[in-house]
Amino acid sequence: MRILIAPDKFAGTLTAVEAAAAIEEGWRRRDPGAEVLVAPMADGGPGFIDVLSAVVDGKLLSVTVRGPLGEDTPATVLMAGETAYVETAQACGLHLVEPKDRRPEEATTYGVGQLIAAAVDAGAKRIILGLGGSGTNDAGAGMLAALGATGESGHLDGGAAGLPGLTAVDLQPARDRVAGVEFVAASDVENPMLGLRGATNIFGSQKGIGDERKPAVDGWLTHFAELADRKTADKKGAGAAGGLGYALLLLGAERVSGIDLVAELTGLKEKAARVDLVLSGEGAFDFQSRDGKVIAGVAKVANDAMRPCVVLAGKVLIGSREMRTMGVESAYALVDVVGEERAFADPHGSLATVAERVARTWAR
Repeated sequence: MRILIAPDKFAGTLTAVEAAAAIEEGWRRRDPGAEVLVAPMADGGPGFIDVLSAVVDGKLLSVTVRGPLGEDTPATVLMAGETAYVETAQACGLHLVEPKDRRPEEATTYGVGQLIAAAVDAGAKRIILGLGGSGTNDAGAGMLAALGATGESGHLDGGAAGLPGLTAVDLQPARDRVAGVEFVAASDVENPMLGLRGATNIFGSQKGIGDERKPAVDGWLTHFAELADRKTADKKGAGAAGGLGYALLLLGAERVSGIDLVAELTGLKEKAARVDLVLSGEGAFDFQSRDGKVIAGVAKVANDAMRPCVVLAGKVLIGSREMRTMGVESAYALVDVVGEERAFADPHGSLATVAERVARTWAR
């Protein structure tokens, strides 16, 4: 039996690399002679650099940047010749701040700008940024400030709360700082930055912005956009990562699908064509999994290669009809097999146990 293991991270418990190792371990208990290909995946959010560093011939550049609330935060840039890969969540990710300490209206993307500056100083002429998992909602103003952009009266590096006092914005110093550099924003979010489908109203709740605060915060971002470039705020992807997508578009960034980019770099299509079965996974297999996420991307590649795709997840929250619409043959939930308590206490062992059960059904 030849299988391809291509999971996403199990948020808060296992990285994509760790998840792939657990699935392989469990499968081999039942089918020790299997030919196993492994391709840990990411869609641009947390784990982006972890996954790419395994397949891209480059070196990791260590950088200390300003975190979402101003704290020193270690981060890395993957340098491959004149191309740099940046995982923006390393500088502005939601996971960097404990839930009780989150202040989303003050959280800044300044550290992302510092990562970009480090990449430019290291000789990068092309910077590919993975967007996702952000804990910020500042329209990328902090990132622009780190690159030299200035504002009058307000504070570009003070999160969304620093924007309403602004009377003018000058982006030219930031554009000069990165002149000649090509930007690629890897994200599957197509939302604009403002309005009912914008960053604040769609993604604000998961960052801690209450419903009663959303009109005000969206208004702050609108004010900033009116000073910087209102038209760009309506473009697809401007709402990614709390408006960080907007700031990158202001710098001339091209948008690409995060999962498609990672799939290409990991050779997912070629690997899928060589196996009998494709296994993927993530923490929660739910309706969000359909929208440009890892499982949807892996299932599409598997279907294009006419191979069945099976999902292992912490929880499975969609029915078989929705699964099959995505191209997923079957899904197995850790909480159903080992129970919720064990699934969280021993995620590696639990995932291996479920993988063994999958092999019992699918191995031949």
